[in-house]
Amino acid sequence: MTYPIIDNNTKLIGIVGHPIKHSLSPLMQNISFALGKLSYIYVPFDVPSNNLEDAIKGMLALGIRGFNITLPHKEKIIQYLEDVSEEAGVIGAVNTVVNENGYLHGYNTDSHGITKSLQPYKEELNGAIVTVIGSGGAARSVVYNLIRHHKIKSMNIINRTLQRAEFLRDYFSSKMHFNNITPLELVSPDLVDVFKNSKLIVNTTSLGMYPNIDDSPVDFPNSFHEGQIVFDVVYNPLKTKFLQLAESKGAKIINGLQMFIEQGAKSFELWTGEEMNVSEVYEKLTAQLNQ
Repeated sequence: MTYPIIDNNTKLIGIVGHPIKHSLSPLMQNISFALGKLSYIYVPFDVPSNNLEDAIKGMLALGIRGFNITLPHKEKIIQYLEDVSEEAGVIGAVNTVVNENGYLHGYNTDSHGITKSLQPYKEELNGAIVTVIGSGGAARSVVYNLIRHHKIKSMNIINRTLQRAEFLRDYFSSKMHFNNITPLELVSPDLVDVFKNSKLIVNTTSLGMYPNIDDSPVDFPNSFHEGQIVFDVVYNPLKTKFLQLAESKGAKIINGLQMFIEQGAKSFELWTGEEMNVSEVYEKLTAQLNQ
């Protein structure tokens, strides 16, 4: 693959987070720029929370075209932006920033990635009971998406800290007027039945992500059965222990790679005005993760 020559017209894009060394975003976006023959380059910026404001000021001073925001900055970044999209405002988290003539605009493209991942199962989710594990930025995007784009019946939010799950229930009840949310603690004795009764189970935590591949938010295989849809936002490894357990019981499984690529494609479009070659990027990233 031929990469564009860096010259005086090259635009700089980045990803801001802490830590950042395991991110595949630089590989994905630079492959995409090369495929599109676009003069852009994408680099990682490891920025601790106490340096975020200075980093944003530096990016504005340098005229950087835009950047992705990842953990732990998705919520904190909002205070430094000129405005945010309606979706990002409701979710309360931003993962993509575009610099338009010195004004920073925030977006949340995670929901787009979730929509694409769940598209084959849209009819099955009508009237469904769904369960979301976690309460961070990814959980916010999943909860928003399921309420806004799917006709679900009810939702369980499970978290290690019950208060965080209760906060999300109250937040989305207020923001989206959806009142059928039950918060639960990850150690609740009712969890096996909760999982069994769920049509869709989504893990939004980092449990099971490389290098901690033996971790799983759910350790009891009897939680899963045929007819279920089990979705893990983790994409490295492609098949986490969580997904392996679900698949062993006949559940349909979705890994996080499509969500990752599709949210990246939306960010790519916001920065460049062009469409990403999603199928070729998917092929190249899958090969990379299987090495």
